[in-house]
Amino acid sequence: MASTKRRVLNADDLYRLERIADPRISPDGRHVVYSLHTIDRESEKERSSLWIVPTDRGPARRFTWGDHRDGSPRWSPNGDRIAFLSDRAGEGMALYVIPFSGGEARPVGGPEGSIRAIEWSRDGRRLACLIRPPDPDESPGGKDSGERKNTRTERRFTRMQYKSDGEGYTSDQRWHVWTIEVKSGRAAQVTEGNFDAGAPRWSPDGRRILFSANRAPDADIAPISNDLYVVDVAGGEAEMLPTPRGQKSAAVWSPDGSMIAWYGSVEPEEWWRDTRLWCMPSDGSAEAVDLMGDMGGCAGLDVLNDTAAGPQISAPAWSAGGARIVFHLGRNGATAVFEVPADGGALPAPVVEAEAAIGPFDLDASGERMVYLDARIDEPGQLLTLHRPSGRSRRLTRVNRWLERVILGPIESMWIEGSDGHPIQGWIVRPPGFDPKGATPAIIEIHGGPWAQYGFRFMHEFHLLAAHGYVVGFCNPRGGRGYGEAHARAIQDDWGNLDYADVLAWTEHVAAQPGVDSKRMGVTGGSYGGFMTNWIIGHSDRFTAAVTQRSVSNLISFWGSSDIGWLFTRPFAGKPPWEDFENLWRQSPMRWIASATTPTLVIHSEQDLRCDKEQGVQLYWALRTLGVDTELVLFPEESHGLSRGGRTDRRIARLGHILRWFDRYLQPPPGVPPN
Repeated sequence: MASTKRRVLNADDLYRLERIADPRISPDGRHVVYSLHTIDRESEKERSSLWIVPTDRGPARRFTWGDHRDGSPRWSPNGDRIAFLSDRAGEGMALYVIPFSGGEARPVGGPEGSIRAIEWSRDGRRLACLIRPPDPDESPGGKDSGERKNTRTERRFTRMQYKSDGEGYTSDQRWHVWTIEVKSGRAAQVTEGNFDAGAPRWSPDGRRILFSANRAPDADIAPISNDLYVVDVAGGEAEMLPTPRGQKSAAVWSPDGSMIAWYGSVEPEEWWRDTRLWCMPSDGSAEAVDLMGDMGGCAGLDVLNDTAAGPQISAPAWSAGGARIVFHLGRNGATAVFEVPADGGALPAPVVEAEAAIGPFDLDASGERMVYLDARIDEPGQLLTLHRPSGRSRRLTRVNRWLERVILGPIESMWIEGSDGHPIQGWIVRPPGFDPKGATPAIIEIHGGPWAQYGFRFMHEFHLLAAHGYVVGFCNPRGGRGYGEAHARAIQDDWGNLDYADVLAWTEHVAAQPGVDSKRMGVTGGSYGGFMTNWIIGHSDRFTAAVTQRSVSNLISFWGSSDIGWLFTRPFAGKPPWEDFENLWRQSPMRWIASATTPTLVIHSEQDLRCDKEQGVQLYWALRTLGVDTELVLFPEESHGLSRGGRTDRRIARLGHILRWFDRYLQPPPGVPPN
């Protein structure tokens, strides 16, 4: 038998990547529908179609076709139809229903505008959704253009939240709950007012809808605190449930409608707080209960990656009888699925737990079968089904078969002691064919957030750097989530102290590994990771080269230039710059940049509204003024999320610049041995 030649990973493999999103299991547990996302190399457009796979046996088959995006599939209650969103008509996403037995997808209708968050009523006659009317200053574009023409002469703002990264200038129009009759297309608006509604959920009896909203007089001042409301579909004022103050998401009814569960955090100004799983009676007759008790971890916490499509965290799911709740839990670099008694009588127990990032999951009507996305550090993600009574699981998909011909370097997970003995978890990816007796340069990657976690999830960028001859080390320093609130709280109003010490401790650990050249080390990170990269070059000459991406360099100007800068600086002293200038300046990398000597590449996106490009430009000008070797690379049209969801050719170009810079400083010229 002829052997298949294997190769290392390359940047162009981003075009080959198939990404699974939004898996949904049929009510009878026999089939799963999901969307599969791909990139068209010629047009650079992302496409997605719906696929069906049986849970017992048989291959996946494509269910919808066309040069467009189909997503957000939802089974009807009896499993005979699938509702989904699609841009196949050319004017943005619209609502469609298709028979599971086959046939054409039928547009359902509804009002003009943007649509999301669809859900069937229990009787299968209506769909609830969120709709936002179109901007009155934008008119439809040409036929099948999918765009709208801007007819405004100026922009006038009265809100603080007038822009949002990835969206641009926000519309004055609001998201509200609507219901749409599937057969007739007749639509009715359920909520109205100067607020955005979120995540509508039908009550089991079909008479009420649960939703979230921030209805404060000026919600922009406190956008990280919202409430849960229940509204009668027939009309009337929405009733607010007496939940604890804080951020709430993914609220769901129990099967009999008597209880509600959700993910929530308390004390909105204390961002280091873990998100918890909460439950309370739907009539508000008793206080909400934190079902996680003293269990460690953060409910609804994902693992950072650059290969996912769509949300990776599912709403809590009730068992068929309503006695237990299944939910996502993130900790120690992984995301697992746990379940807990709804009465809070015991600590959560694992349903699916591994050195992995378990993505979106869904239960059938009986609660016995579950589908979930299983993503690993060496595998972008496959669908599995679990028969819960027997504990048997089965792999359903075989996407990204091309990876079977790719050699990935060995990966090691480990714990070390930080500068003061605090435990730090990290990972090392070594190049394919790594020689422990050689002298290989290393790159330290620093995650953004900072309230996030790296871990057991495929990172194309890390494997690519390893394929090009680098040892790649990444860890979760203090400030991130997944290791308890003390770990996250450690950098509160003290960026650049314990987090910096942890990164340097991790750096020395990587440098001491066999086969690593401790004199040829690079550092890179994006967003908060870019902040930390900027901080490092102003405080140390430990690294031979640096690449800072979509970074924060000046907390003073960040306050007024970022879409959430005025909010993001609250975890410092909670004061605006004119009341707390010295404190914010003390924690700004620009305060210390005069000491920088490390050659640094600055990468930023021109439409980054989270960390405005002026943050990168400030740093670039400073380094040029200081005579430090530097370059500035700007990517047009891209937002803060370029590395994860930008246009593929630009993502590839970004990776090329990172490799070019590190190769220049960390790799010896041909024929010259390493120092």
